[in-house]
Amino acid sequence: MEDLRKAIVEFAESSKKTKFYFKDIEKAVQKVIPDAKMREIKKACTSLINDGTMIYFSTGSSTMYGLKGRGMTEDPE
Repeated sequence: MEDLRKAIVEFAESSKKTKFYFKDIEKAVQKVIPDAKMREIKKACTSLINDGTMIYFSTGSSTMYGLKGRGMTEDPE
C-alpha cells in the first residue's frame, strides 16, 4: 500500500495539472507498478484523502483528485 501511495503522490507532484481523474492516476501508477490492481489504487487514493494529503474536487458531473494546497483545488472554479 505504501508504494502505491508514494507512486500516486509522485505522479501528482510531477504533473503539470493540479486535478486528476482516477483513470489518469491509475495509468500513472501502473507504469511504475505494472501489477497494481484498480481496487488497490483506489484504496491508496482514499487513504491519501483520509490523511489529508489529497482532496476530492467535484466538477458536478465527475470527481477529480488533487494534492492539498496545490493549484486551485480548495476553491471551485
